[in-house]
Amino acid sequence: MCGRFAITLPTDAMARLFAATPANDLPEAVRYNICPTNPVAVVTSDAGARHLRPMRWGFLPHWYKTPTAGPLLINARAETIAEKPAFRAACRARRCLIPATGFYEWTKTEAGARLPWYIHRRDGAPIAFAGVWQAWEAQDQAFVTCAIVTTRANQPMSKIHHRMPVSLPPEDWPLWLGEAGKGAARLMEPAPDETFAFHRVDPAVNSNRAAGPALIAPVEA
Repeated sequence: MCGRFAITLPTDAMARLFAATPANDLPEAVRYNICPTNPVAVVTSDAGARHLRPMRWGFLPHWYKTPTAGPLLINARAETIAEKPAFRAACRARRCLIPATGFYEWTKTEAGARLPWYIHRRDGAPIAFAGVWQAWEAQDQAFVTCAIVTTRANQPMSKIHHRMPVSLPPEDWPLWLGEAGKGAARLMEPAPDETFAFHRVDPAVNSNRAAGPALIAPVEA
């Protein structure tokens, strides 16, 4: 699962990293507590031309009559994405990359308190989540929406949560974006065990109103 994440790359750096043309209406780039329904910057490819464009995090299937007509689909399970009616068309034709610097997961104490953890690449490089997207329109409302693809956790991550987002290295971006033919399904696997590191962070991030770099600073476990 991935229910919150952070991005600390400026827009121009994201555009250069993904060799993508940035839209003029992208959300603020540096944010430490991105929550479901927030706008996010997403990389898509159209005939090999990459674009960095804004989307609403929370996939809306075309049959929803309103944005709240069903569950908010922030994640798509790799194991069933090709079969689920909500995602199967997007999985074939509307795949994307969602840039991040890190993401959060939670464990619980015996007393039920939620303890947040920040997960990031060991080498400090940005993360590219595998995603799918969908344009939605009804009753004079229109959104372009996305979901993050998740898979089973690798061994280190399983200490925190049984799921993790699919993250793709640069050499796999063309295949996921549909620029390098077919076979993207093989990419929906856990990252190698050595990819990520994680540390406890302040419970302040439990609030979706919290902001600022202190949210990702380590605290004593």
